[in-house]
Amino acid sequence: MALSAEFRSFVVDLFSSLGAIKVRSMFGGGGVYYKDTMFALIANETLFLKVDQSNKAAFEQEGCGPFKYDGKNKPIEMSYYELPERLLDDPEELIEWAQKSIEIALRSKKPKKARRRKPA
Repeated sequence: MALSAEFRSFVVDLFSSLGAIKVRSMFGGGGVYYKDTMFALIANETLFLKVDQSNKAAFEQEGCGPFKYDGKNKPIEMSYYELPERLLDDPEELIEWAQKSIEIALRSKKPKKARRRKPA
């Protein structure tokens, strides 16, 4: 199922107070970016935020689980957990959770490899 323009716009509006938010299409869903850092994922019109050990328990306490997809031999679980629905009614707390996910995404970013120069 492709990502609808309406849901894409909804997500951008949801995080608009953060500043430069973009949604880039990927695999029928979308990646949600703050500047050049992906901190959220959209799949089947569901929003998932980046997690690590510092915030994973908070999502689990809310009854939210990870984004999974079918791999070749088994389901693959990613480090993105479904956004607790109650946060849609609490914009300030929603932004706090998003900022935490941005920090996690920034920490987990792999440095870009330096390009080799061709000999002259």
